[in-house]
Amino acid sequence: MAATAREVKKRIQSVKNIAQITRALQAVSASKVQRAVQMVEATRPYATKAWEVLTHLAQDPLRRQLHPLLAPREGVRNTAVVLITADRGLAGPYNTEILLAAHRRFHEHPVPVQWVTVGRKGRDYVARRRYNLLADFSGLADPPTYVDVSPVGRLVVEEYLAENVDEVYVVFMDFISFMRQEVRIQKLLPLELDAGETAEGVLEARVTPSQLAYIYEPDPDTLLSEIVPRFIQLQIYRAVLEARASEHAARMVAMKRATDNATELAGLLQLEYNKARQQGITRELMDIVGGAEALRKQREG
Repeated sequence: MAATAREVKKRIQSVKNIAQITRALQAVSASKVQRAVQMVEATRPYATKAWEVLTHLAQDPLRRQLHPLLAPREGVRNTAVVLITADRGLAGPYNTEILLAAHRRFHEHPVPVQWVTVGRKGRDYVARRRYNLLADFSGLADPPTYVDVSPVGRLVVEEYLAENVDEVYVVFMDFISFMRQEVRIQKLLPLELDAGETAEGVLEARVTPSQLAYIYEPDPDTLLSEIVPRFIQLQIYRAVLEARASEHAARMVAMKRATDNATELAGLLQLEYNKARQQGITRELMDIVGGAEALRKQREG
């Protein structure tokens, strides 16, 4: 049964209200993603210098022994995964892509996996599948500060040093541009310094013999014991910032599409309303003409 003009008009108003909400969410996400990108860029100089110092120290010939967070272990018995997702939805496929990548990578992992979740969507995923949840850090401030995120890094470092886990990964959405974000699975521990790129995936910091002429005070081992845990915390903090920037960018795009769809639907409903209204006017005119014709015949008879 065709909808009446009044019903269609109500639907048009509802769709327009939805479009106003999605347009507002789009504007909020656009402002937040700008701030998140600025925070990511602000951490780059410190991360670059920390990586250079860490690499110099790790390859210093005067170093007495390799730091425990840098030394690979012969047998891996347990794995920890830091899963970074959003606290809420309305971000298109953002959370789904992260959870799908984590599922593909660790669903059939050869050793037991312990999960550290940052974000309610990841926590709910782990709970639904009854995985081993080591800790949950949902509900972080937006934007998060280093102090907010540092407990995550301290936890995984303590678990690794206590040999409760033998390797640590982080799964998050890497921000590439406003229209492009990619899921990244990065190995945090043991920290690998001989890779071609830094742990942030941007800068190369290869050490040449001439660069090893630095003299450090105190000794390299003492410095490493302070720098390495802080660097792990910094990497998780950067991952959270990248994830937040990606989340806001994904939500901005999703809300823009929702606004466009609502606008298009309102236009289609407006055409339907005009058609229903025209049909109503036509029926009223036919009733008037029919009534006038009946009166005329009654007078003539």
